[in-house]
Amino acid sequence: MNRAVVINVVGLTRSLIGDATPRLREFLSASADIRAIAPAVTCSAQSTYLTGRLPREHGIVGNGWYFRDLGEVFFWRQSNRLVQGDKIWHEGKRRNPEFTCANSFWWYNMNTDADYSVTPRPLYLANGLKLPDCASDPPELRERFNREFGTFPLFKFWGPATSIEASDWIARAAMAIEEAHSPTLQLVYLPHLDYVLQREGPRGNIARDLAEIDTLCGKLLDFFRSRGLRVILLSEYGITPVSRHVHPNRILREAGLLGVKVDLGREYLDTFKSRAFAVSDHQVAHVYIRNAADISAIKKLFTGVPGVERVLDEDGKREFGLDHERSGELVLVSDADCWFTYYFWLDDAKAPDYARTVDIHRKPGYDPCELFLDPEMKFPKLKIGATLMRKILGFRYMMDVIPLDASLVKGSHGHVTDNDADGPIFMTTEPKFLSGGRMESVDVYGAILDHVFRD
Repeated sequence: MNRAVVINVVGLTRSLIGDATPRLREFLSASADIRAIAPAVTCSAQSTYLTGRLPREHGIVGNGWYFRDLGEVFFWRQSNRLVQGDKIWHEGKRRNPEFTCANSFWWYNMNTDADYSVTPRPLYLANGLKLPDCASDPPELRERFNREFGTFPLFKFWGPATSIEASDWIARAAMAIEEAHSPTLQLVYLPHLDYVLQREGPRGNIARDLAEIDTLCGKLLDFFRSRGLRVILLSEYGITPVSRHVHPNRILREAGLLGVKVDLGREYLDTFKSRAFAVSDHQVAHVYIRNAADISAIKKLFTGVPGVERVLDEDGKREFGLDHERSGELVLVSDADCWFTYYFWLDDAKAPDYARTVDIHRKPGYDPCELFLDPEMKFPKLKIGATLMRKILGFRYMMDVIPLDASLVKGSHGHVTDNDADGPIFMTTEPKFLSGGRMESVDVYGAILDHVFRD
């Protein structure tokens, strides 16, 4: 066996590599464009890379979906058991029992049988506090990393304060795993560009961020190559500029199809009372419909809505590889310059209590507005400081600083990009394993294995 590392630079595209990224530019001569899957979102793309299969087989139809047996929408679950079928480390061990795999922050990284794993995992305390932390297997990794690198910077990983700091922490952890355990294959996740591009857009003021991720990638490249590893740098999707948004749940509500529950004057999505509701995930939305008799009418409801490019029925889902029981009865795909919100309320004064907070687990859809502070908030630093003081003193607190203005979002993904240069990319130190300038997402699995098992 050879040893290899896969560095996942989320959001990286050929069109972003240039003067600000000299280390990444070195690899353009040994690169291929990846044809992204639909939906082109984190959990689905990573699961395809690690199984060699489409969502119809591995079951990860988005970053979240409606769990029909529980009657609830869940995003960002972490158990690897949700990914159906064998993973790349299972195949590696079949080929050679000495094969080992480390997963450094790729998703579905708990309850996993990879040999080594590190993943974000806050501490949720009984008094309501949420404290930054991570989880690992073996547990000693978490203890060592928090001691040597400081507690995992969760609030720099996601939210208005995102920065290169979180990716740098992950990179240091990955190098420490290599030094201590020398796995056959290591998977490394660098999320920084992903969040910057959603906030600023790929045409925004991102030169500094490109330089930061390039410097970090250069550090990892030098480290892993000095230890004899073959290196793959890849991404999951490209992020395109957006200037419009659609509220699928408001459309369903105005059509009398979506139910809400009112608590303390605020409205909450009621999946049990809804004839139909949408689980929005960037530029894709799964529409769950209680009665099959309503499917045709709801398809017509969304057909022709400005910003909705396609409404996938059973045939459409089959065409995109999304014909899995976890998918909605219909799946919406937005135009390239548009994205879908999860908003279901019609009056912001009645928005649920979590709407203005960073709360990725309770919101019934993805919310990129969590990357912003509300621009209408007066004295934001004073408000945040006062709220943090309540936290330090052990009181319950609510960090309700997130805007409800979807127009702030400048970049999105999920829609398969029309231009290869704006989509995901595969780069390698071993150009002999590239068979051309383009590859399918399902072929990434075999290409990774080639780097380990082929001379």
